[in-house]
Amino acid sequence: MKPSFSLLVLLPTLFFLIRAELLDRQLQVYVLKPLATLIVIAVAVLSFAAPNHNLLYSMGVLIGLLFSLGGDIALMFQQNRKAFMIGLIFFLLAHIAYTLIFSLWGRFTTWDILSAMVLFTAAALFYRLIHSGLANMKTPVIIYMVIISAMVHRATASFASPVFSKHQAAAIIGGALLFYMSDIVLAANRFWKPLKYHRLSLALYYSGQWLIAWSASGFAA
Repeated sequence: MKPSFSLLVLLPTLFFLIRAELLDRQLQVYVLKPLATLIVIAVAVLSFAAPNHNLLYSMGVLIGLLFSLGGDIALMFQQNRKAFMIGLIFFLLAHIAYTLIFSLWGRFTTWDILSAMVLFTAAALFYRLIHSGLANMKTPVIIYMVIISAMVHRATASFASPVFSKHQAAAIIGGALLFYMSDIVLAANRFWKPLKYHRLSLALYYSGQWLIAWSASGFAA
C-alpha cells in the first residue's frame, strides 16, 4: 500500500467514524477509531521501505503515532476522568516524540522568535478562554499547552532545514497545525462549552497525523 493509496482507505473510514460519533454509535467508534489510527501508522511503517528513508526520523514518527493510538483508545472513554488523564498523557508523549524528532533536523533562525511569540499569544488567549472551567486541571493543561506549542514551533523550523524538501516541510507544518487545531477544539468542548459538532475535529486530527506520517516517506531518492 502506497502512502497516497492509504487515503482511499482512510477517508471512508474517517467518514464513517465521524458519522458514528455524531450519531453516538459507540460500538462503531470502538472499531473505527483505532482502525483509522492504524491506517496512519501503516503509512509511517511504509516509510521504512522508501528508497531514501531516514531510519531515525521514521522511528520517531512511528513512536509518536503509537503513543497517539494509546491516546485515541483512552479518549474513547473520556467521560471517565481517569481515562481522560491517561489519554492526555499518551498525547503529551506523542507531542514530545514529534518535538524531539522535528528538533533533530530543524534549524534555529530569527523567525523562530516570531513563531514563538505567535504561539505564546495564542496559548495565553486560549487559556484565558477556558481557565474558568479547568478546576484542578489547570497545571496538566498548562503543561500540555506548552508541549504542543513547542511541537508546532519546532515543526515550523523544518522550512529552514536543508534535510527536508519543501513538500516535506509543508507536510510537517501543516500536520502539526492541524493536530494543534484538533486539540484546541477538544479542549474548548471540554473546558469552555459543549460544541455540537466538535467531533468534526477528527478530520483535522487525522489529516494532521497523515501528513506527519507521509513526511517520513518524503525524502528525495
